[in-house]
Amino acid sequence: MAIAVARGKYLPMSARKVRLVADLIRGKDVGEAFTILRFVSKQKAAGLIEKVLNSAVANAKVKFPNVNLDDLYIEKIYVDEGPMYRRLRPGFRGVPRIIRKKTSHITIELDERR
Repeated sequence: MAIAVARGKYLPMSARKVRLVADLIRGKDVGEAFTILRFVSKQKAAGLIEKVLNSAVANAKVKFPNVNLDDLYIEKIYVDEGPMYRRLRPGFRGVPRIIRKKTSHITIELDERR
């Protein structure tokens, strides 16, 4: 059972790119996860995940004020695809081409190591 859950919805990056970073921190302690996110090469995806992780830690503090933050770890993290925004750009001979702007939903569940 998770102590705290945080969701980031409609984030402007494809789920495939965010999953690469999410796989790096799955099962890690929260402090270690922040360190990994700071030095990973995909900085935009890491920034999105870091915001959701900060929210999950804040939720844990509010829900359980006496929880030790050093004992928290990422129990589950998963990235789902969000809606795709479609934009039109002119292509060859004036034919409209569709530009697909992908979004993603990030969910992080924290639990306490016992």
